[in-house]
Amino acid sequence: MVCKGPDWLIEAYRVSLSSPHLLFQDAGRPTRLQRVKRGWVWNQFFVLEEYTGLEPLYIGKLHSDMDKGDGSIKYILNGEGAGTTFTIDDGTGDIHAIQRLDREVKSQYVLRAQARNRLTDRPLEPESEFIVKIQDINDNEPRFLDGPYQATVPEMSQIGTSVIHLTATDADDPTYGNSARVVYSILEGQPYFSVDAKTGMVRVSLADMDREIRENYTVLIQAKDMGGQLGGLAGTTTVNITLSDINDNPPMFEQRLYQMSVPESAPVGSVVGRVWAKDRDIGVNSEMKYSIIDGDGRDTFDVSTDPSNLFGIITVKKPLDFETKPSYTLKVEGANTQPEAVPRHRGTFKDVTIVHVSVEDVDEPPRFDASSYYVEMREDAVAGAQLRTVSARDPDAANNTVRYYIEKSSDPQKNFYIDITSGSLMTVRLLDREEVCWHNITVLAMEMNNPSQISSVSVAVKVLDVNDNLPSLADFSEVYVCENAKAGQLIQTVTAEDADEPQAGHHFTYSLAPEATNNPNFTLRDNQDNTAWILTRRGGWSQSEQSLYYLPIVISDGEQPVQSSTSTLTVRVCSCDHKGSVMTCNAEAYSLPASLSRGALIAILCCIFVLLVMILLMLSLRTHRKKPFLCDEEENVHENIVRYDDEGGGEEDTEAFDIAAMWNPREAHHHVGKMRQDMLPEIESLSRYVPQACVMGGGDSSVHGYVLAKLLEADFDPCAPPYDSLQTYAYEGECSVAESLSSLQSGTSNADHEYDYLNDWGPRFKKLADMYGVLETNSPPLW
Repeated sequence: MVCKGPDWLIEAYRVSLSSPHLLFQDAGRPTRLQRVKRGWVWNQFFVLEEYTGLEPLYIGKLHSDMDKGDGSIKYILNGEGAGTTFTIDDGTGDIHAIQRLDREVKSQYVLRAQARNRLTDRPLEPESEFIVKIQDINDNEPRFLDGPYQATVPEMSQIGTSVIHLTATDADDPTYGNSARVVYSILEGQPYFSVDAKTGMVRVSLADMDREIRENYTVLIQAKDMGGQLGGLAGTTTVNITLSDINDNPPMFEQRLYQMSVPESAPVGSVVGRVWAKDRDIGVNSEMKYSIIDGDGRDTFDVSTDPSNLFGIITVKKPLDFETKPSYTLKVEGANTQPEAVPRHRGTFKDVTIVHVSVEDVDEPPRFDASSYYVEMREDAVAGAQLRTVSARDPDAANNTVRYYIEKSSDPQKNFYIDITSGSLMTVRLLDREEVCWHNITVLAMEMNNPSQISSVSVAVKVLDVNDNLPSLADFSEVYVCENAKAGQLIQTVTAEDADEPQAGHHFTYSLAPEATNNPNFTLRDNQDNTAWILTRRGGWSQSEQSLYYLPIVISDGEQPVQSSTSTLTVRVCSCDHKGSVMTCNAEAYSLPASLSRGALIAILCCIFVLLVMILLMLSLRTHRKKPFLCDEEENVHENIVRYDDEGGGEEDTEAFDIAAMWNPREAHHHVGKMRQDMLPEIESLSRYVPQACVMGGGDSSVHGYVLAKLLEADFDPCAPPYDSLQTYAYEGECSVAESLSSLQSGTSNADHEYDYLNDWGPRFKKLADMYGVLETNSPPLW
């Protein structure tokens, strides 16, 4: 079987037919090999890409030795593109391309061919492979895949400085012809930049390019294949080149002289103004550092760089005073923070300017002679004692008068007073260190002619301690002693407390009160370490005999003046176990002998019950005893209307009142024998206390004057009753157990009253009985 290609391969085909010992391994290059027993041979097929004819492109022909030309053999084509890109005439073996071929898409196709019997479809020979290679033509221009490009090069770069390396890609076959041989050239950007024709490296071609003159450049680069020959395809790209800044320009101040002003009241740190040394460079190359290198204000003012590192901020370093110095001169220098990038033949990279600062006069508030005051005062200092004198003056030339005040919020208790003119600070009341040991008051100074000008100062007053508090027992006032305690046994260690705080510390001494020194029950031992022991003097304690003991202890402190007090310690007798732990502190109930019979117990209980019944009956009878007077059912007259049919006698009725006394009050005092019949003889008329001048109405006496006099007497007499007449009740308290409580008839007796009967009046009068009754004389000893 023979493979026949296009016309330029016909000669090779003929050689293969005439020399059966030759096989085509490569088109046009025969190689002598051992003949293989096979019925057909073929070669590689070659076809040009981008065929644009109307008819299918003929590629080659397949032929088998067994083909007699009678149409009994059928050729079959399989593999890449068979049936879609390539077709075969099954009778003649002719192969055609039915689609446009592109080497850049696929450079070769592998196909398989076989000869079969057309009738039986049996293979006549084994299937074999052959290759269809696509030959390249120059149909692709060079391309810059990453364009357009951005590049940066420092300004003032030398000629030949590399800027950027460009590479163009050509999709044509670099192994076949010059289709992929690219040459670079520059179309725009001369004379500043150039490009290497072979490598595509863009370089600087002009020296001393200054960014401050021109910063951005656009360069157009071309890449052309076919070695740049005529007919070659070309592609272009743009390179945007930026000159980066270097520190090649010195700074320069906008002004050679700056005029600034600041009020004298400006606090430290206030901004006075700013200066700017301009630099044509940018970024870090334009950053500045400012300093004051000379001038009479270098100690009064300061200069710093703002956050942008461009401007110099001048601030106040020390307080200003117009009256002391009204103006200052500063010599300020501005220098680059970055080193110079070029030789210094262009000049130094710093500049100097002069700043003149004028201090403006303002009305300042008074100024104290100290920033704060500290005073110590003993707590026993008398009210009105002088602490110290604060002083403030007006710093202005006018020197206005200053007045002093205490800020109310700093002294809410009004413990202090300050003289408004002299500034003398004094106490108003006694100070107590135990209540407040520190007083922080604020004193205000105000100009008399301008009250808005106010200044303040803090005065700290420390109250010094004085031994003026009594010591006392601490934490407890009641202890216990066990019934089984022996003589000399420790029952409690006592300590004392004192609100005072002496510098050398507390030193308490303890002793028993004189009346308890020789008591037979307890003794006290001072340990000389601010504690004392309470010890027993005897044993045999019993709750049934006495359960409480009171022990007065005298406690003295060691400071001058010595303070002492007496504290009473209650000692309770308790039942304890053998380890000394308290079991109970109540008196034990009396236990009956074990031999007492049950009948005796019942009899005792019955007697007790009968006694209780009798006591209740007696109390009930005493409570419900009948009253001798006005005890009928009509006694309860709550909210009842009582009608009196008796009619008064008018002026003729002289039984109850002496009408003559009302008409002539002066004469009423001469008839002392004629008394009101509704009052006891010892209760005289209230008119005896009325002054005669009050009852005389210009010589005429009248009831109106008498009543006014009585009213005046009642208004100014704190002991006068608040009613117009005095009523007596003859039957007061008859139904009460205490009977009458009236004191009207007790005024004649000057003897001391016995109040023991209050104990018989029941629980309602128990409080009075405790207050006025006589204490029992058989009470147990206190200690």
